[in-house]
Parts: sequence; structure tokens; C-alpha cells
Amino acid sequence: MESLFVIKIGGNIVDDENKLSSFLQSFAQLKGRKILIHGGGKVATKIGDKLGIESKYVDGRRITDADTIDVVTMVYGGLVNKKIVAKLQASGCNAIGVTGADANLIPATKRPVKEIDYGFVGDVKSSRLTVDSWQLLLNSGLTPVVAPLTHDGKGQILNTNADTMAQEVAKVLSTVYNVELIYSFEKAGVLLDANDDATVIATINPSSYQQMKAEQKIFAGMIPKLDNAFAALNSGVKKVIIGKAESLSELITGASGTSIVNE
Repeated sequence: MESLFVIKIGGNIVDDENKLSSFLQSFAQLKGRKILIHGGGKVATKIGDKLGIESKYVDGRRITDADTIDVVTMVYGGLVNKKIVAKLQASGCNAIGVTGADANLIPATKRPVKEIDYGFVGDVKSSRLTVDSWQLLLNSGLTPVVAPLTHDGKGQILNTNADTMAQEVAKVLSTVYNVELIYSFEKAGVLLDANDDATVIATINPSSYQQMKAEQKIFAGMIPKLDNAFAALNSGVKKVIIGKAESLSELITGASGTSIVNE
């Protein structure tokens, strides 16, 4: 099977012009098939403020009401996505900007209301994800750049977590490619000390993960990412790498970042 990189870039990097440019230059130089899934960053909040649309959060998660879904669709699927595509084209990477609605790439369902109504937020529908449209793009020599938006199949766009999108896309494509899933963000990897990039853990496997969790050595905010990483490995993804966006080439060779492996 051919190799494929599924790379997620965090919103904090999207917000930083210099870090984003550095990352995109490295991404453009990466040989072979690749998909980039990007977070939204803070631009939607700034533009919402200008339009008089207040951003609402519960426990750090955005509430996506009817006005907000219009703003994030415009900003994530338009402004942020197309700026990234244009920068990649300038670096010789033939990128195509898409959302989960385009070519039915990522179907989802609206998150059910429980204690909190998150509004127009999507949960990826794994059972409806297929490889066909992804292969059509990749076999055409195009590099998909995916905004953090999905759709419900009934005409509604949904704001969706980019980490989850990356994991689900990596899982389904691992049936036809050797997939490496890379989470690139502002930290050097999984850290023993959240404030010290020098404390990066080079490799984590299931037993070392359980031990570090039991000893409370892993920063709590990283646990959902690691749980997602092991879920991806258990579904056929070859390797998951977590690390600093500007060090993409070193992440891929294993010279930096944290490699999550199943053995």
C-alpha cells in the first residue's frame, strides 16, 4: 500500500502568520500523498465581534448558534481555508480547499442536546465515511486542505472538532493506504512538564501510557488527544505523531515530537 500523511494543524498556529508560513513551506515540500486538516483559530471570534455577534463558550467549547455557524462557515471555509490554499500554491503544492460537505467527504450528525446545547456542532458519522471521493482527489494529484466543517446530509453545515475529523479520516483511509496521522500544534510533543518543551516524551505505547496516567505524569489536556491517538492505531492507522508545527520534517523522521505506537 502507498503511504499517506493525514496532518492536523492547530488553531494557535493558524493565528500566527510566521509559524503558519513556516509550517506550510515544510508541508509543501513533503513528498507523496497528503491531507491537511486545519483548526479555526480566533479569526471567527474577531470577525463575529465586528459584526456584533457575541461568541459564547461553555468549558472552553464554542456554542455554535444560528448566527455563529454563518460566521464560522465564512471564516473557516472561506478566509482561513483559502489563505492556506493560496500559500500552498505559492510553494508549488497543488492544494484544493474543501469542507466535509464537498464531495460528501465527511458526513456528520448534529450533536444531540444533553446537559448543554452546543448548537450546530457535528459529530462525525464514521459509518458513512467512504474512501471514494478522497481517492478521487488524491489520485488527481491534488492535496485536500480541509476546513473544520462537516454536514448533516440535510443541508446543514456543522462546526466540527478538527482533531476528531483528522482521526476519522485517517481511520477510514487506513483501509487503502499506510496512514501516518500527525497532530501538529504549538508544543514540542507530549510533555512531562506542560511548560517545558525540553521534557518531551519521545515514544508512548499502551503500557507506558497507562503507567504515566496512573502516576499523573501526563498533562490532563493531552489525555483526549492520546485517547484519540490510540483509537486511531487500533483502527489500522500505522503511527500517530504529536509535535511542533514548525518541526514537521523532523516529526516525520522521528527526530522530534512524540510517536504514539501500538507495541
